[in-house]
Amino acid sequence: MMFTVYILYSQKYKKHYTGFTSNLAGRLKSHNDFGRDWTSKYRPWKLIFSKDFLDKSEAIGYEKWLKSGVGRDFIQTLEH
Repeated sequence: MMFTVYILYSQKYKKHYTGFTSNLAGRLKSHNDFGRDWTSKYRPWKLIFSKDFLDKSEAIGYEKWLKSGVGRDFIQTLEH
């Protein structure tokens, strides 16, 4: 199974969201169309970055790194 770490961007609200999933297309649709969680307030979301991993623990570690200070600096370098 493949695991994907992804970064979404809300142009309207200038917000980023970082997560991981085993179904990127379904997860993006969920963020934009369903649910009542935090991401629902900042729709629409655009995918600006993704990276695939074969190992779930590696994906989780990379997501954690993206949420660190250095990772947030990296996110700011991505084009929106």
